[in-house]
Amino acid sequence: MSYPKRSDPFAEFYGEFADRLRGDRWQPDVDVYETPTDVLVRVEIAGVRSEDVRVTVDGDVLRISGVRASHDAARVERLHQMEIAAGPFERRVRISVPFERERVTAHLADGFLTVSLGKKARKTVEVSAE
Repeated sequence: MSYPKRSDPFAEFYGEFADRLRGDRWQPDVDVYETPTDVLVRVEIAGVRSEDVRVTVDGDVLRISGVRASHDAARVERLHQMEIAAGPFERRVRISVPFERERVTAHLADGFLTVSLGKKARKTVEVSAE
């Protein structure tokens, strides 16, 4: 019996963590969903302080970047396992629903950053007859 080959021979050792690293930055997990009035972007960034996070909007792209401090290496005598990414991170999310830039807010609590983008109200235009 033949077994399927793994596409990544290091996946057994590094697991999904390696997939979250992109160059010299890591990428936090993101959920994007819609309510009747807002588009919400929820980002998992446990251990990141609010002053270390930056949220910017450029057109229809939401950019979330920052840095998570690593453990104090000077105090580490022996490393047994390391899975929590540290250092700079960045996520860019294209928002396909029209939103009002003036109504964008961000709130960090319990390890999750929630960015709320207020949706633009639909405008109904009356059609006149000649």
